[in-house]
Parts: sequence; C-alpha cells; structure tokens
Amino acid sequence: MPSSRKPARANRVVELDHPLVKDHLTRLRDVQTPPDEFRRLVSRLTWLLAIEATRDLRLRRRPVDTPLARYDGHEIAGRVGLVPILRAGLGMVDPVLTLIPDAEVWHLGVYRDEATHQPVEYYNKLPTARPVDVALILDPMLATGGSILAALAMLRDWHVPTVKVLSIISASEGVRTVSSQFPETSIYTCGIDSKLNAHKFIVPGLGDAGDRQFNTLPRGEK
Repeated sequence: MPSSRKPARANRVVELDHPLVKDHLTRLRDVQTPPDEFRRLVSRLTWLLAIEATRDLRLRRRPVDTPLARYDGHEIAGRVGLVPILRAGLGMVDPVLTLIPDAEVWHLGVYRDEATHQPVEYYNKLPTARPVDVALILDPMLATGGSILAALAMLRDWHVPTVKVLSIISASEGVRTVSSQFPETSIYTCGIDSKLNAHKFIVPGLGDAGDRQFNTLPRGEK
C-alpha cells in the first residue's frame, strides 16, 4: 500500500537582497554601533526576514462586514510557533509577534561550549501535546550550525511538520551543515559570510550578538 506521507520539500536558502537590508546590516556590523541602536537594527532586519519567511503561510476564508459591504477576506490558518534560542534570539521575538500576534513562543536554551564548540542544551519546555503547524527558529547568528541543529532535533521530536530558520548573519559552513542534516528545512538570512575563525566566530560577522544586544561585552571591548 502506498505511503500517505508527503515527500519532504527541498531545502531553500534565501539570502535577502534589498537596499534596506544592506543598509541596516552594515550598521549592525559596525563596532561603533551602541546597544540600543543594535537592538533596533536586529528588530528591523528580523521584520524583513519574517515577511519573506511567511509568504507561504496557509490561509482560510474569513468573511467580514466593512462599513459599506460584505467582504470575503482571509486569515492565517493553523498555529505558528516562534522558537527563539536563548539568549540572543530574544531580540527577534517582538518584531515577529507584531506581524503574527497569535503566534506561540517556545524558548529553547542552547549555548556553545567554548572549549569543544559543541552545543549544550540547558532549557527546553516544548510541550508533548499537539505541535504547532509551522515553527520559526530565531537566532541572529548561524555559525557552525550546532545550536540550530540542536533546536531542529527538538522540534523534530515534537513532530512539527514545517520548520524554518531565521538568522540575521550566517556562515557558509553553518548553512551547508544545516542543509545537509535537515534538507527539508528552509533558511532565511540577511547575509552569508564566507568563513569562521579559529574560535568559530563568523568573519567578518558582527561579534557576539547576545553581548551586543544586552550590553554585556567585557569592559575592554565596549
């Protein structure tokens, strides 16, 4: 008997090509950009990423009455989940919630061990009940891909049918790693940089997105 399971969709890597993205991303990279402006730029770039990543959300009909007539409109069908990776992903939540106010937010805590460069999970409160229909993983940096892979594995265990990754800056190595291990997952990014340094930071990149957002850089680096 033929399987009823739908075939996995091919991976898409979407690098935004827009004048506003190039302008905001340049200012985000600038070492002189202070934390308050850095947070605003993260928000704006996330908003632009979310617009692109939600183009194929399913709709259902929703007739409404305007002040003048009946209108056959639409609304988002199904549940959308936002999955920010703590802590840097927190700055990407509000702009997406502005666009999808009914979205659910499920935090995942994953950090990179600085000695082994491997992801370490420390917080996961994903429910065991029916999963969301679409999950958007939010992480400003896709470097080695380790944290994203850990999040994707957790969402696979939750049986989420469609997962997309939204990262402001990505390294080509991390994009290849995620695409090879989760070929059904699409990646949306504002820029893809060519390499990682010896400490697995993206070059030229923008430094540590969490520290720059939340003003926790060591004193000598401010």
